[in-house]
Amino acid sequence: MTGPPPEVVCVGESMVTFLPSRPGRLADVPAFTRAIGGAESNVACALAAAGHRVRWVGRVGTDGFGDHLTDTIAAYGVDVGSVRRDPHRPTGVYFRTDADRSTAAHEVVYYRAGSAASAMSPRTVPYDTVADGRILHLTGITAALSDGCRALLYDLTAPRPGRPLISFDVNHRPALWHAGGAAEVLLDLARRADLVLVGADEAERLWGTADPAEVRALLPEPATLIVKGGEGLTTAFERPGAASGHPGTASERPGTASEHPGTASEHPGTASERPGRGAADAVTSVPAPRVDVLASVGAGDAFAAGFLSATLRGLAPRARLRHGHLAAAAALTSPGDLAAPPRRAHADLLAALDDDAWGRLHLGPGWTSAGTEADEEVRTP
Repeated sequence: MTGPPPEVVCVGESMVTFLPSRPGRLADVPAFTRAIGGAESNVACALAAAGHRVRWVGRVGTDGFGDHLTDTIAAYGVDVGSVRRDPHRPTGVYFRTDADRSTAAHEVVYYRAGSAASAMSPRTVPYDTVADGRILHLTGITAALSDGCRALLYDLTAPRPGRPLISFDVNHRPALWHAGGAAEVLLDLARRADLVLVGADEAERLWGTADPAEVRALLPEPATLIVKGGEGLTTAFERPGAASGHPGTASERPGTASEHPGTASEHPGTASERPGRGAADAVTSVPAPRVDVLASVGAGDAFAAGFLSATLRGLAPRARLRHGHLAAAAALTSPGDLAAPPRRAHADLLAALDDDAWGRLHLGPGWTSAGTEADEEVRTP
């Protein structure tokens, strides 16, 4: 490949998504609008829209939907040169209603079994094709797609000299884990990463606790741990000297993961053999601003992109958390899985507000295109 290396490489599944033309049950919706969706490609697109060099690596079919996916992701400025086309498997698709994902009214139907993305493995996605960025971003969704996909995550998170900073969003999707095992696998993968993002609700489902300090006790290995939404706050635990712009800390830790056998069941718990944190963490908690929610899908991916963008810029923990919240607010106030991030200057201004002004922040649809004054209460229509 020519040109400068990417700052971030995102590896994972992307699908064509069909959004309903009106509210109601899937059985009653008469028409759908085509879009794209996928945690890792969402993060890649948001980072590219924020001005970063990003590569997305995945597999799609040699079909029209695969063309649409790669063309759409590339249009955001993402490098898709490493995406592979599978002539024997289709591109995954899914349909969903417009009800909030957390409610019983929400319906989503996936057609991803046997997809091209499910054929990812250490053989089809070699480590040296994704390791040239400062950050390698992965999610727990990939681990649930197939044994090969799970083996791929174990391979990419294996300790290696010069390994990029591994960012891992737990992203627990219960419907994907039909055979169980999510709690053990996702905990093990998180322990092998440098930077971990997990929702308090996910931690409760997986490991029986939503308390950020207890989650940290379960995950002492990552240099940076972000627990989102615990008691209305998002909390960052960070070891001194870790994370911000200095990838590869975990790759220096000893462990047996470098053997990376083929499936997760063959090597449970290896990461727990590595030493945990030594010096006391720096702990930072930041509340999310009030948001008039238009659509909840994609907010977690947007938070990850905002946080990673601020990490690449070497910002302080509080600013990184606030940039994550602002990117999530952009997604929450926009339809679909992807939303244009706020302009960097605008986001920097909001992230620099004092605690009182930040607490009064109230964001609604259209706020990302609005200006603001630093010395006033901020409410965007």
